[in-house]
Amino acid sequence: MTRYGNVQVQITVKNGKITAAEVLQVPWNDRHDQMINSAAVPVYNQEAVSAQSAQIDVVSGATYTWDGYTQSLQSAIDQANL
Repeated sequence: MTRYGNVQVQITVKNGKITAAEVLQVPWNDRHDQMINSAAVPVYNQEAVSAQSAQIDVVSGATYTWDGYTQSLQSAIDQANL
């Protein structure tokens, strides 16, 4: 949960590695949310796979999304026992 809404991340794991990350839910309430998240989410998804962890860089202007994304990502990583 973020100030602007929920963020939910799903990961795909193959042979103990994150092979994909995708957002199932992200704030999309208005044009501002849509502008920020349409730019930030693909970067976060790519960084999650590259980093193989929730230790990813924040995209400028998308701090709340980053906070929710990294919390959900860490939960998914924990559930996958990585």
